Amino acid sequence: MVLPASPFPATPPLDSLPLRGRPVDSALILRGETLTFAQLERRVGQLAAWLTTQFEPGARIASWAAKGELTCTLPLAAVRAGLVHVPINPLLKRAQVRHILNDGGAALLIANTARIDSLQAADIPPFCRTAEEGEVLLRARSAVPLPPSSADPDTLAALLYTSGSTGLPKGVMVSHRNLWLGAMAVADYLRLEATDVTLAVLPLAFDYGQNQLLSTWYAGGAVAPLDYLLPRDVAKACDRHQVTTLAAVPPLWAQLCEVTWPDEATRSLKRLTNSGGALTPRLIGTMRRTFGNVDIVPMYGLTEAFRSTYLPPHMVATHPTSIGAPVPFAEVLVVNDAGLPAAAGEEGELVHCGPLVTQGYWRDPVRTAQRFRPAPAWSCYGGMAVCSGDRVRRDADGLLYFVARQDEMIKSAGNRISPEEVEAAALTSGVVAEAVAFGLPDDQLGQAVYLVVRGSMGMAQATQLRLVQHLARELPSFMQPKQIAWRDALPLGPNGKIDRQRLVRELTETRTPDAA
Repeated sequence: MVLPASPFPATPPLDSLPLRGRPVDSALILRGETLTFAQLERRVGQLAAWLTTQFEPGARIASWAAKGELTCTLPLAAVRAGLVHVPINPLLKRAQVRHILNDGGAALLIANTARIDSLQAADIPPFCRTAEEGEVLLRARSAVPLPPSSADPDTLAALLYTSGSTGLPKGVMVSHRNLWLGAMAVADYLRLEATDVTLAVLPLAFDYGQNQLLSTWYAGGAVAPLDYLLPRDVAKACDRHQVTTLAAVPPLWAQLCEVTWPDEATRSLKRLTNSGGALTPRLIGTMRRTFGNVDIVPMYGLTEAFRSTYLPPHMVATHPTSIGAPVPFAEVLVVNDAGLPAAAGEEGELVHCGPLVTQGYWRDPVRTAQRFRPAPAWSCYGGMAVCSGDRVRRDADGLLYFVARQDEMIKSAGNRISPEEVEAAALTSGVVAEAVAFGLPDDQLGQAVYLVVRGSMGMAQATQLRLVQHLARELPSFMQPKQIAWRDALPLGPNGKIDRQRLVRELTETRTPDAA
């Protein structure tokens, strides 16, 4: 399925973003050095130049690394070289990495030695090379910088892998235009300036995490990437770098509010942004007590269209449960079950139209056709739209409120988790005959992963431990089940399939307070 170009006036190619900053300003605050915009531009150009000597245009370049110079410059360097960046979440393990490398057709995987050594020979496709990140940066340092590209803004820039409601992660095709306009939009409604310092704590493999870089650089500000071990590390970094902008997901906000924040760490903060789950009124109140009179900006989005809505800070106190109104360049429609515009207060599906809509799923025309459809006739933008699968309602003032998700996706600690991926990992343990995974409400995580499995009668405790140990090896920490229930049989519905809803009801009724 070929999607039409985004209906928006011409925008520059993505790799010209750093040129917006003043050469004397800080752009990237690394552990050992701070790069000005001029130095950042040179490093991007050098890395791009080295990449052009290695690969043909259009090749996919995967990175599986912690935050640092490589992961911060590669999103721009790859597209300047005419390549496609495929960032991989450092929390993922070999099964997920193997899928992304094969599905994306990656020509190169850049990672540190430990990560490369954690993969088996069969995990790396025959068409994919591996390279150690330090060696890549060293070789690039001697290259003559490549100037900014003249790429068509609708050229593919990145594949961002996200789990669907079923199956393994799928690559969302993101263009130069998508990323550029996303940076513009966020910089606009957050009112970012050249004096701002953003602490990048979210994974750069996420659209929300990567936008920390791009929106800040668009405004001429500085980014301090941070891989933290403990919440107090975030507070220390805010103090050290005099951070003005901090983005997180609800579980992280809860953890950050449990540590002591000295006045020096909060004095420079201007805005706190949230996505990946709703902020509850209680959590908003806790954030107020922790951070004082700082702007709180709740946001809603989906990888397929980056960002759809935000709630202006001055409305958070009066409308704490709203997901807000459309961001710049986004047209958000509410379509009722009859396919018509929903009336005020009527539930419907959130449908996102406009130039932030991405180009579909990589090499997956079937799922692309299911999610990306022609915009409704009353759309101002027209073209292709993303059907979110989320039920929302719009009030008389135009503010949107989230109601429910149509699919069975588990959203835990800001991560989208496919139940089938958890189930597949359980089945490969060799001790499970059937497995069903789903999410149940959890005060800390939003949703927690629960797993129901069928094994042999009288399953030995040692065998059950084998399953736990297997899942610990095969799945990242955010996919680990909070509870595993063993059954002698799983209920079936009229169609002969496992009755998931009955399992959810049964487990909900039998959960202990500690498991809730």
